[in-house]
Amino acid sequence: MGLKPSALLASILLFFLASCGENPKKKEVEKIQNEVEKDTASTQQISEVEEIKEEKEEAFMLNEENVIDFYFNYAKELKEDKVRLTTSMGSFTVQLYDDVPYHKANFIYLARKGYFNNTQFHRVVKDFIIQGGNSDDKETSRKRRAIGRYLLPPDAKKGHKHHRGTISMPSSERDNPHKLASPYEFFIVVTKPGSYHLDGSYTPFGRVIQGMDVVDAINNVPVGDGDWPYQNVYILKAEVF
Repeated sequence: MGLKPSALLASILLFFLASCGENPKKKEVEKIQNEVEKDTASTQQISEVEEIKEEKEEAFMLNEENVIDFYFNYAKELKEDKVRLTTSMGSFTVQLYDDVPYHKANFIYLARKGYFNNTQFHRVVKDFIIQGGNSDDKETSRKRRAIGRYLLPPDAKKGHKHHRGTISMPSSERDNPHKLASPYEFFIVVTKPGSYHLDGSYTPFGRVIQGMDVVDAINNVPVGDGDWPYQNVYILKAEVF
């Protein structure tokens, strides 16, 4: 039996009204879902870009091909020229020479990277030098690998001499006829008035301006074979200012 015209009309109107009431909601839901998906995609893209950027920054390492350009540019931005070394025997401060830019930049860069923290004065020669920046633990080796493998060219013709209190950079122990400097270590002269036989072979890049009594105290610790102190003398932290 068919519907009466009035009932048929009512059914059509109800269907139409129901359809009109549902479609806008459905479209609104779809719109919100699209916006959420877009926001999520945008957030993911930003996160991926940041991760790639962090990976590139973490992956940067110095080597013998990029080190000179890097320190040349790094030195141009430097305003600081002092580093305070706090050791297990007290603290002392060195002021770095502006006209030895690569060695100055290297020392500040390593200090800021936290390289010197927890390294040791591993060589102490009485009335001659104390030498620091090395250690026999795995953490020091790990930090060196993360920073990079490189040497620095000597810069010994600026007129700086190895007076008492001078901080200088030793040359690498490997086959090294040009006396390229080992960047991770340094030595401080304690000889009075100085150790001038070192001039021309090594690069003075600063001097102790405060705390020379601490340097002398380190130079007086008992040592064993290889001039390594019986009791470890640590550099606890290096602060640039």
